[in-house]
Amino acid sequence: MITLALSKGRIFEDTLPLLRAAGIQVLDDPEKSRKLILTTNQPGVRVLVVRATDVPTYVQYGGADLGITGKDTLIEHAADWGGSTASAGLYEPLDLQIAKCRISVAVGADFDYESAVKQGSRLKVATKYVAIAREFFASKGVHVDLIKLYGSMELAPLTGLADAIVDLVSTGNTLKANHLVEVEHIMDISSRLIVNQAALKLKQAPLRGLIDAFGAAVKLASA
Repeated sequence: MITLALSKGRIFEDTLPLLRAAGIQVLDDPEKSRKLILTTNQPGVRVLVVRATDVPTYVQYGGADLGITGKDTLIEHAADWGGSTASAGLYEPLDLQIAKCRISVAVGADFDYESAVKQGSRLKVATKYVAIAREFFASKGVHVDLIKLYGSMELAPLTGLADAIVDLVSTGNTLKANHLVEVEHIMDISSRLIVNQAALKLKQAPLRGLIDAFGAAVKLASA
């Protein structure tokens, strides 16, 4: 049995064409079903529906053989294990080029971020992406106090909790609606295929087949 860990939402929807290209069709809709283990048209393949932040954990500890997760989630997970996917027992064979977005710094429209940085001010930064934010500001020599939040990041500058936020940005419409402006681009994000290293040895043929099928689908989509 091959077990693939996915999260609901955009990554799940963007993964379906890749699965179809590999000859796999998920038989349940996670948005309509209460099932957390979804069957497929392949009796030897099943899909686990887990929280996005839990995908690397399920793959690392063998609850799933492989998973698909954003590079942002992967970086944050790997930070607890020496900073690399390999140190966490994960193999990252493919950038699937799906669920694309970016991680950026944003501030309230009335906050002079550039002046604050030039003056060496110590900034309060709210984020879910602590490892990414820490590395980014350290590379710029900017002193920050990081405040970890799990949602509604845009509220932090509006309530005075923080001077800035580090968050995922897709269209930027949510920032505009809350009178925030994007002031620095940190990195582009897309979803990656990750594989449990031990499973790759034990189930080499079927997992390699899936990896190759995903890779061919990505090439076809980008052609």
